[in-house]
Amino acid sequence: MKKIAISIGDLNGIGIQLALENHAVISKEIDPLYCIDKTMLDQAARKLNLTVPHDFQTLENIAPAFEIEAGTVNKESGAYAYASFVKAIKLARIQEVDAICTLPIHKKAWEKAGVRYKGHTDALRDFFDAEAIMMLGCDKMYVALFTEHIPLKEVASSINEKDLTQFLIDFYHTAKPTTTVAVLGLNPHAGDDGVLGDEERIIEEAIKQATTYLKKGNPSLLTPHSPLFTPPLVPDVAFTPNVRKHYAHYIAMYHDQGLAPLKALYFDEGINVSLNLPILRTSVDHGTAFDIAYKGAQLNNLSYINAIRYITANS
Repeated sequence: MKKIAISIGDLNGIGIQLALENHAVISKEIDPLYCIDKTMLDQAARKLNLTVPHDFQTLENIAPAFEIEAGTVNKESGAYAYASFVKAIKLARIQEVDAICTLPIHKKAWEKAGVRYKGHTDALRDFFDAEAIMMLGCDKMYVALFTEHIPLKEVASSINEKDLTQFLIDFYHTAKPTTTVAVLGLNPHAGDDGVLGDEERIIEEAIKQATTYLKKGNPSLLTPHSPLFTPPLVPDVAFTPNVRKHYAHYIAMYHDQGLAPLKALYFDEGINVSLNLPILRTSVDHGTAFDIAYKGAQLNNLSYINAIRYITANS
């Protein structure tokens, strides 16, 4: 059974409720180690009116204790969430755990706590000096993002042949797709042969270069009738039912291009996976839900359960 470190996320949000309510379910598949100390766990459980399972493994000396304020953005909860994440990473580095799963943080709380990263993925890139790839989705469809949390006006200038080629290579090596990967164009109609933009020329060349590199010395990839990547697809039809039935993995050029259709289709069950790292990290693909935290709401656990099951299937 895999041992998984679970960083607890923002304790003013719903993460700790998810952890407590689903412990019995996930403990049948993994050996979870929760990066929260007993003081904070007992406080959260009391506020939630939940019983702490007898086999709920915790750790001490995470960060200073604080008073949980449901649905509130503050530096104390941000500092604790970051410290919990860092502890999980350290355990994975020294191989005391097989992988990590992260519960939701609040980026503004991290900022208030003086954390210089915008989120988990930014931090992971720095910690491991690696170009972590953000992939989101579920077994029905995964979407990887070439650019992530940048202003839309900066996307076009960020698309260059060298970086996109390396991204495609790294993605193929680490996602291990079993069907052709669908690559989206940037412009309406995928540029209409240059009439509506020429970024697709760059994307086409990156696909060509990545394909050549991946097939070099690997005869098993030499399948001319099933290319490794599609040419740049027209974005507004790429996620229609007839197109989706051919692909399990998509690469989007920017955040909302890939995540708007993904969340419209599979919001409740989607997860976040960090690829191209020396450790495996998954996360729920939803936020802290401050509006319902500590209010006795019935939480949808599909994303959390799927994040755990991705680890058991891929580590």
